[in-house]
Amino acid sequence: MRRRSFLRAAVIGGGVAAFTGGLWTGAAVGGPVRRIAESPYGPLLPADDNGLELPEGFTSRVVAHSSDKVKGTSYTWHDAPDGGACFVDGDGWIYVSNSEVEPGGGVGAIKFDSGGNVTDAYRILEDTRRNCSGGATPWNTWLSCEEVSYGYVFETDPWGVKEAVRRDAMGSFNHEAAACDPVRKVIYLTEDEPDGCFYRFRPNKWGDLGAGGLLEVLVAGDGTSGKASWVEVPEPTPSEGDTPTREQVSEAKHFDGGEGCYYASDRCWFTTTGDSRVWQFNVADDTFGLAYDGDGELGAVDNLTGSSFGDLYVAEDGDNLEICIITPDDVVAPMLRMTGQDSSSLTGPAFNPAGDRMYFSSQYGPSGEFSDGYTYEISGPFRH
Repeated sequence: MRRRSFLRAAVIGGGVAAFTGGLWTGAAVGGPVRRIAESPYGPLLPADDNGLELPEGFTSRVVAHSSDKVKGTSYTWHDAPDGGACFVDGDGWIYVSNSEVEPGGGVGAIKFDSGGNVTDAYRILEDTRRNCSGGATPWNTWLSCEEVSYGYVFETDPWGVKEAVRRDAMGSFNHEAAACDPVRKVIYLTEDEPDGCFYRFRPNKWGDLGAGGLLEVLVAGDGTSGKASWVEVPEPTPSEGDTPTREQVSEAKHFDGGEGCYYASDRCWFTTTGDSRVWQFNVADDTFGLAYDGDGELGAVDNLTGSSFGDLYVAEDGDNLEICIITPDDVVAPMLRMTGQDSSSLTGPAFNPAGDRMYFSSQYGPSGEFSDGYTYEISGPFRH
């Protein structure tokens, strides 16, 4: 593999921000660890029939293509598939996927049985704007985020039974991703702006976002590690022409293009594509630091997810179109690489409930057009 930069748990707030619960643990270091190591899955093999370079033992299949009906269903798969997540559905599961187009946007879903066969596909949100990423809630809804100025979060039903609802209290800004913390009962939010902020939303009633809540912004110094605090955003739903949320609190910390967001075991990880960094926020004591400093090696970091084993999977929005794994023992390596689609980006990585299948999309496909997006399933011996 190429040499990459990984930062072990950083020294922040006078202590060591060690990862817990099967995620990272390790001694603090003063700077990036340069490491040449092989992926736990081994090297990537030559591209398969779908143009994917995968490790030995892994296979791929196309489950949907924009502008075409999902096989065996009447639903035409949406353009520019983006962020996604999986939900348990009896013995099977549902994969939801955003559509990052404007106008149109929205969210589509594919239902699978216990054997991974597609049984249905349908729309769960429509007529919104550039639905980029989002996050799953513990009460089995999908938060779909509009990546536009003064955009909103929509709470959707993966089964398509309940009507989607706009959750204004979660703020009006250039939303990207969301991650739920069931311990502290808050939702973390990223903002895709060159000077974007990191937010948290504290619902008045956990499990009922319709009951309103408080939007707060992270406040900290200019460095890459330290102690943070939270300040209420004075006007969470500004209209066009009003002061944006990211400019309302003068001491708010700014990040270069907030993207994916993932929570597990008292840590919230989020990516910033402008500087190819993965940040770790210790939600237990409000300290933050870098989990990975790309230094140009893992480029254009975007959506990310994690496995029960403790690995992170980070998708690239461009660069050389890889989904990379960051392991508990500091290995950063490509888990897969897309070939023949240089004008695309990889989006929406998510595992099925058993952890043996991963879904993701090539947003623009070989042609680089919104209407040429492909959604894939990777099967194999994932660590879980």
